[in-house]
Amino acid sequence: MNLNAYRRQWLGNVRGDLIAGIVVALALIPEAIAFSIIAGVDPKVGLYASFSIAVVTAIAGGRPGMISAATAATAVLMVTLVADHGLEYLLATTVLAGLLQIAAGFARLGHLMRFVSRSVMTGFVNALAILIFMAQIPELTGVPWLTYPLVAVGLAIIYLFPYLTRAVPSPLVTIIVLSVVVMIMGWDVRTVGDMGALPDTLPVFLIPDIPLNLETLTIIFPYAGAVAVVGLLESLMTENIVDDLTDTRSDRNQECVGQGLANTATGFIGGMAGCAMIGQSIINIKSGGRGRLSCFSAGVFLLFMVVVLGDLVAKIPMAALVAIMIMVSIGTFSWSSITQLKTHPRSSSIVMLATVAVVVYTHNLAIGVLVGVLLSGLFFAGKIAQLFRVTSSLSNDGRVRTYHVEGQLFFASAEDFMDAFDFKEAADRVVIDVSQAHIWDISSIAALDMAVLKFRRDGSEVEIVGMNEASKTIVDKLAVHDEPGAMDKLMSH
Repeated sequence: MNLNAYRRQWLGNVRGDLIAGIVVALALIPEAIAFSIIAGVDPKVGLYASFSIAVVTAIAGGRPGMISAATAATAVLMVTLVADHGLEYLLATTVLAGLLQIAAGFARLGHLMRFVSRSVMTGFVNALAILIFMAQIPELTGVPWLTYPLVAVGLAIIYLFPYLTRAVPSPLVTIIVLSVVVMIMGWDVRTVGDMGALPDTLPVFLIPDIPLNLETLTIIFPYAGAVAVVGLLESLMTENIVDDLTDTRSDRNQECVGQGLANTATGFIGGMAGCAMIGQSIINIKSGGRGRLSCFSAGVFLLFMVVVLGDLVAKIPMAALVAIMIMVSIGTFSWSSITQLKTHPRSSSIVMLATVAVVVYTHNLAIGVLVGVLLSGLFFAGKIAQLFRVTSSLSNDGRVRTYHVEGQLFFASAEDFMDAFDFKEAADRVVIDVSQAHIWDISSIAALDMAVLKFRRDGSEVEIVGMNEASKTIVDKLAVHDEPGAMDKLMSH
């Protein structure tokens, strides 16, 4: 990226980015505290992390306008580590996870997102919307009855205020109005301060106090690997969604590096690992945030609010933030996907529903997406295998049988390939014409070897013709039908 383009990403939407940053910062505070509680650490660990990750990804990330901070997806992975080994090991794990993400970016692994189908993306979005809504349920159960009308009023402001003006984001208006009303009326409702004590000092640089030896590495590496993978997966999925919302493209590999730098830096200031947040990113976009300044200002405003204005922030009613998150949940869910269940191919619908079901059941986005990608691959392989066929023709003198292979010859079509041959026919010569086919893998080569050897065993002369260059390369390298003792070698596998 050239300097002018980078400067535009910072200064192209200053007013909108700053206002959106305030809204996002307010919404980040209770979530960061909640995620700290999930991981079993002090609230300041999540708050410092949200500040650090937001600021560093704004500078070094590949997706302007996307919000990154401490998240539940990474917090749940470190519960056992914290319980068994303590906070210092969590900080070391965060640093190592960041280094792994940086390595993934330089290895250009961000391009692997091209293998995630639209059905998986839709399932991911729908599952996340459901999880965001479910996360609000504890704030709506066992609470003072005033909470419910406050949430209703908050939703009304969010959806109706834009009809009056869009100059000020309606979520920000909701927070201000409900906070003022609750403080003036003196109502006893749950507030941000009830979530946990807010830090009153700036974070400081520290090195995790752990022994630097192989035993430590064996303890933290599995957690760091899981955090790195889940963090990048959620970040890159969110990046795709923000790309679609803003009709712009971003740099996936740069985002991997940015997320890695953010987590590495965060581990050295006492913060936990995090990643991109789809809910907060949507709040940012809907509030007018588009550039890097929105994420940067969200992190700075968050730290300023909790350290300097902590007493005021603590009085914000949770009902206001619940209303905003319900709005995010409604806006995130792909409602059209419900009606499309009737019109989309059954396989696509199954992939989408399976992704949703697994994510909601496990509360693990990575597992759900993995299941969706595997199902997509299986369904795709099945479809390609159906486009495969073998026909045959016999010469006028009845001595030469030619088999014409069409389509993709790989593991899913290898069985159909073998079933197409008549090995009992005593033809003098057999020609296998693959000019309309492509040979892909070792399964297809093994099937080709077996077919050739079976015909030769019965006395037929076999010739393979029409191989394209790529097929010829893999066949020459791996096929064994022309080697001595080929049948024994093949059967030994």
